[in-house]
Amino acid sequence: MLMSELVERLEAAGIPIDDLTKSAMIDIDPGHFTDHDLEGFWHDRPIPFLFTGFGATRTISAPHMIATLLHHLEINKGQDIMLIGSKGGYLAAIIDRMLGEEGTVTILEPHEEVRLHTEDRLASHLCSGTIRVLRPNDIGEIEHLSGGFERVLITGSVREIPNPIEDLVIDGGFVLGPFGGPVHQRLLKREKQGGDWFDTDLGGVVFGPMDVGESETSPLDPISLANHIEDAFDLVGGMIEIEESTCARVRNLILALREMPPDLPYIDEESSEEEVMEHPVVDLLMSEIEWLGPLWPLFSEFLSIDLASPGSPEEVSDFAGGHEDLIP
Repeated sequence: MLMSELVERLEAAGIPIDDLTKSAMIDIDPGHFTDHDLEGFWHDRPIPFLFTGFGATRTISAPHMIATLLHHLEINKGQDIMLIGSKGGYLAAIIDRMLGEEGTVTILEPHEEVRLHTEDRLASHLCSGTIRVLRPNDIGEIEHLSGGFERVLITGSVREIPNPIEDLVIDGGFVLGPFGGPVHQRLLKREKQGGDWFDTDLGGVVFGPMDVGESETSPLDPISLANHIEDAFDLVGGMIEIEESTCARVRNLILALREMPPDLPYIDEESSEEEVMEHPVVDLLMSEIEWLGPLWPLFSEFLSIDLASPGSPEEVSDFAGGHEDLIP
C-alpha cells in the first residue's frame, strides 16, 4: 500500500513511470534489501542498506531516481542488462521482474562488503529470470556467459566508461550513468553505434562515487581533495567570472595535491589537533590561504545542494526537472 501511494505521488509530480515499471516497483519490497528504517524511502529519500567497515554509507537510491533510471534504460522483456554497483540488490530485483523469465541481470560489484550483502539478500529473493553477482576480476566469466549487453547501468559517479565494459556493450546498446566528478555529474546515455559513442544528456545529478573507496579515504587525502576542488571550481567557474590569476593558482594547487606522495599520515576523527595541523596537506593549504581563504565561502554557497524529493507527501511544488541522489 505504501509503495502504491508513493508511485502515485511520483506520477503526480511528473516522474515518467510506465505500467511495467509501476508493477515491478510495487511488487518488490525494499525492506528485503536493508535492515534500516524505511521511513525516509516512503518520503522519497535515499536510505542506507550498509555501513561499511571503514564508515562509508551505501544507499538505495531515492524512489524518484530509481523510476527515472528505469525509464531511461528503456527496458524490454528478455534483455541482458548489466549493473555496475549493486545498490544492495534492490534495483536488480526490480529490473529482473521487468525482464521476465528470459532476461538476465549481471551485477558487477567492486566492493567486497557490498557484494556479500547483495548475494545474501538475493539468495532469499524469488527471481523471475537470472541474476548474477560478480567481482570485477570475473570479467572473463562475463564474456563467456553473455554475448553482450543491450544496457549497462552505472549506479555511482564515474568520469569515463570503464575500459573493459565498452567491449561488452552490443552495437545499438548503451551505457547509462552519472558522469562527472565527486560534487556533481550529468546523467548521460552513451549509445554505441558502429564502434563510436554518442551522448544524450539527461540532466544534472548528484551521486556518490562508484568506487566506495573514495568514501572511505582520509578527509585530507590529497587525490580526493584535488578532485573535489577541481569539481567545485568547475561548477562555480561556470556561473561567475573568476580572474585568470586565481584560476591559475587553483590549477597549480590541484596539481600540487595530486603530486603529493601516497603514503601520507591517515587522519580521522580520533587524530589530535597537532597531528592535523602538522599534516602535509594542511601545510600546503595554509601556505595558499591568503588567496584560497576567500574562495571557500563562495564554494560553499554554490555547493549547498537541496535534495529533490518529488514523491514526498510533504512536497507541494512541481518537480522542475533534474535529478539529485545525494548519498550522506
